[in-house]
Amino acid sequence: MLTAKEIAKDIWWVGAIDWNERLFHGYTTEKGITYNAYLIMDEKVTLIDTAKAPFADELMARISQVVDPAKIDVVISNHVEMDHSGSLPVVAKACPNATFYASTKGCEGLKAHYGDIAEFHPLKTGDELSIGKRTLTFVETPMVHWPDNMVTYDATDQILFSNDAFGQHFASSKHFDVDNDMCEVMKQARKYYANIVLPYSPQAAKAAAVVKTLDLKMICPAHGIIWTEHIPDIVAAYDEFTSWNVVDKAAVIYDSMWKSTEKMAKAICEAFVEEDVQAQYINLNDTHESDILAYVMDAKYVCVGSPTLNMQMMPNVAKFLTYFRGLSPKPLNAKRVGLAFGSYGWAPKGPKDVAAVLEEIGMQMPVETLTHQWIPGQAYLDSIQETVREAIAKSL
Repeated sequence: MLTAKEIAKDIWWVGAIDWNERLFHGYTTEKGITYNAYLIMDEKVTLIDTAKAPFADELMARISQVVDPAKIDVVISNHVEMDHSGSLPVVAKACPNATFYASTKGCEGLKAHYGDIAEFHPLKTGDELSIGKRTLTFVETPMVHWPDNMVTYDATDQILFSNDAFGQHFASSKHFDVDNDMCEVMKQARKYYANIVLPYSPQAAKAAAVVKTLDLKMICPAHGIIWTEHIPDIVAAYDEFTSWNVVDKAAVIYDSMWKSTEKMAKAICEAFVEEDVQAQYINLNDTHESDILAYVMDAKYVCVGSPTLNMQMMPNVAKFLTYFRGLSPKPLNAKRVGLAFGSYGWAPKGPKDVAAVLEEIGMQMPVETLTHQWIPGQAYLDSIQETVREAIAKSL
């Protein structure tokens, strides 16, 4: 049975659970996804957000447990992206008397996505909407993480419907933080931020600042669990996420053909450990780039290695760097130290191409690219360790 859940007096979770989704925008979602929608039973019955289109029936079944969908008076769309709005065409047909609201950019985006399914009424920061004993207030949060984003605040119940902010891709039949493994939830919140929100940290910081001015009993994001007792924990995490501070740790990321670049990677990793710098040794054949980003998000040292293959870097390395470039803004990279390395047979093109990307995205490059022809011996590996120590010293 598709069960609606009352999360506060007269407020219901009516969303959908995508237990088996494993990939979202190139980011692995090993714990699945929820599409959270919320129904407020007031003088004007109000629906906040919908669900991805394949889950429209699930959404409507849960709504129908609480109220006849035709009795919905207000539909609020906090975000155009289709995992939030995909069921709007079904909702519009089922709710012929409803008035639809979104941000100004949201109205434009919804019309572009769905045509004339409804008349969308624009909202801006500070606007209020009375739905009975409750008055909802709206705050635009552009670029967290699309231009149309906004959040909705219910002061009566002290609930923030926070859209993508404070979310996680985490499927659970238990809807509240206190009923879930908080270590896993916080891990997924970090991964979500690193892979979706990180480039928009200044905007996310403004949204987090607004949250601190509100009296809150509950934060209801569009994905993942609902925050209650652990609101201070996720707000503190966002303070750290949005700071763009770097931590004294290193990521050594590589692919290798005949283990020569792998030997260099291990020597680099061991050098960081010898200097008491936390280090992670990451083979791109074993770890997905979205998991790497959750670690690299605040790493001070980012070391990327590739041999030369057909006069370029390895495809796995190029894929990682493309993904990393899109999620790693220059103001953050200016605080990082980059190190490119790799072996080669007749031309050191692979590692030099890696270095060019790290330079392009704004990293400090205090030492020369580490290249070695053919198979590195112990003497060369020892010299690599000295180079790493030099890079650390120059970055202090």
